[in-house]
Amino acid sequence: MFVAATTRCFAGLPFDQALTRLVDLEFSAIELMLHEAEGHVRPSEVLADLEGAIRRCRATRRLSVCAISIEPEADAGELYYRQFSACCKLAKALKVVTATVRSSEWGTPFNEEIERLRQLVALAGRESVRVGLLTETGRMSQDPDTASVICQNVEGLGITLDPSHFIYGPHQGARFEQVMQHVYHVRLRDTSKQQLQVRVGQGDVEYGRLINQLTKHQYHRALAVDIAPMPEVDQMAELRKMRLLLESML
Repeated sequence: MFVAATTRCFAGLPFDQALTRLVDLEFSAIELMLHEAEGHVRPSEVLADLEGAIRRCRATRRLSVCAISIEPEADAGELYYRQFSACCKLAKALKVVTATVRSSEWGTPFNEEIERLRQLVALAGRESVRVGLLTETGRMSQDPDTASVICQNVEGLGITLDPSHFIYGPHQGARFEQVMQHVYHVRLRDTSKQQLQVRVGQGDVEYGRLINQLTKHQYHRALAVDIAPMPEVDQMAELRKMRLLLESML
C-alpha cells in the first residue's frame, strides 16, 4: 500500500496550485477528481475535448495519478453515460485502472440501481477500467450489507471504501468486514461519531486495524487522504500529519 491524496483537498485552488501544494507536502500520487460540480477537471470538458484533457491531466508535476473519481452532470440522461465513457477513455490514457462513482440516493429502487451500475461497469470495461462504488451516507452504499449485496449483483463492481461513513451517520458503529473483499480503492480522513471530519488524531478511525484488514484481503493500492479545508485549521499541517501517520503504519 502507499499514501496518496485527492485533488479535492485543495478544491478551492486552481489545478496547478493544488498540485504544487501536494508536491510540497511530499505526496507522490493523487486521486484525480473529475466532478462536474466541484472538480478541477469536469466530465463535460473531457467529453468536449478529450485530447486537451489528457494533456492537462498528464501535467501533474511528477505526481502519479493512481485513481480517478467520476461525477458527471446529474440527471443528464444519455449525456451522463457519454461523459462517464469519455472519463474512462481519459483514465486509460493516464494508465489508471480504478474509477470511483457514487451510488444513487437512499430509497432508489434496487433493480434500477443495479441496471445503472451494470451499464457503468460495461462502459468502463471497454477501456480496461474497473469501477468502485463509494461508501457514503445518504446513499444506497451507506449500509455495508447493502453495498456488499450490490457488488454481488453487478459482476466486476468493487468498493471505494470510505470508512468515515460507517463511523458517522445512520450506520455508525456497523461492522464492515463484509465489504473488504470488494475493495478497489480507499479514502481516509479522521472522523468521530458526531462529525464526519475532525482534526487528525481527534477521531475514532482505527487506521492500524483498517490497514491490517486490507492486508488480509491482499489490498496493495492507495490510501487516499481526502481532507476538506476546515475553518481556522492549517490545511497543510493536517495533510502532513495524516501522510506521516499513515506512512508510519505501512
